[in-house]
Amino acid sequence: IVESGGDYLLALKGNQKELHDAVRNELAGAVNQEVICLEKHHGRGEARAYHVMDAASLVNRFPEWKGLKTIGVTLSYRQPKNGKESLEYRYYISSAALTKARFANAVRSHWAVENSLHWVLDVSMKEDDCQIYRGNAAEILSGARKLALNMLRAETTRKVSVPRKQKRAHGSTDYLEKVLAAGLVALNDI
Repeated sequence: IVESGGDYLLALKGNQKELHDAVRNELAGAVNQEVICLEKHHGRGEARAYHVMDAASLVNRFPEWKGLKTIGVTLSYRQPKNGKESLEYRYYISSAALTKARFANAVRSHWAVENSLHWVLDVSMKEDDCQIYRGNAAEILSGARKLALNMLRAETTRKVSVPRKQKRAHGSTDYLEKVLAAGLVALNDI
């Protein structure tokens, strides 16, 4: 990515334990409780805070991360209707020199993609549960799921969720034809 002129922003997870722990330790002193975004939607209250700092202290310890310049953390507090509060920390590394505002925007943009595509593919089409790996089958099925998702989204006579449209298309040949027709019109518009 860096060699091609781009930058990365990657969420750290358990599979990079040493790096995750090092970033968490570096940011531990920098994290304060300054909340920059308070929201209330979907019946729950949320508060988020974003913190970034230069990654110079980690560059020599983790040379495999080419161009590492910034580390950051998001704090996400949620209070859903059921009252079970949660506070979650998510740690990131980036090859871009990010300000707090750019970091917050990049993280929110990532989650917008995650929520609008990957989450829908997993929840409504069970993509993560697919155990087909032979040859190109996984790639072909992924493409078919994305095509189906786009066709379902193109059908606008009913303003309902993708899973509801999917269920209706399973039970009604007439509605399935509407979905296919809308999808083909959308493909022709491209």
